[in-house]
Amino acid sequence: MGPQSGTMVPSHAMMTLMTTPGGTSAATSAADAGASPTAPLRIHADRAAGTLAIEWADGHHTLYEAQPLRWLCPCAFCRGEAGMPGWLDSGPTLTDEQTRLTDITMVGGYAIAPAWADGHHTGYYTFTMLRDRCPCDSCTARRQAGAPAVGSTTVADRHEEHA
Repeated sequence: MGPQSGTMVPSHAMMTLMTTPGGTSAATSAADAGASPTAPLRIHADRAAGTLAIEWADGHHTLYEAQPLRWLCPCAFCRGEAGMPGWLDSGPTLTDEQTRLTDITMVGGYAIAPAWADGHHTGYYTFTMLRDRCPCDSCTARRQAGAPAVGSTTVADRHEEHA
């Protein structure tokens, strides 16, 4: 069973996970996050709205809607492994349950693991990948121009499976 509403639960040295009636949030201080633009300062998953909001150390803000977030799932089932395509590679029509965010947990200090209403919960969405795939207009333009991923120095640093 998860923490009670409004209870702060330390999940590791840098972040604190908070469960609220409207969703789940994590926060860290700018000093803990360091100078990396791929370090989140605040993360809030709003289950009712179906959104994931992230405030990054460099001041950038990302807002993911649940459906595009589910399409980004990097797990072996969704993306494939050993040269075999994943389930999402087949272009399925996602159901409401497959795109309804029910929970989010921290994975160490490098990723989050969303849980979906259909029971899927094995995708570890790294902060680097989430920042690189930010859907805002300026980040979309950066990707379309072939610019390096945020926080990297070359395009080769970007995970092409998420491009």
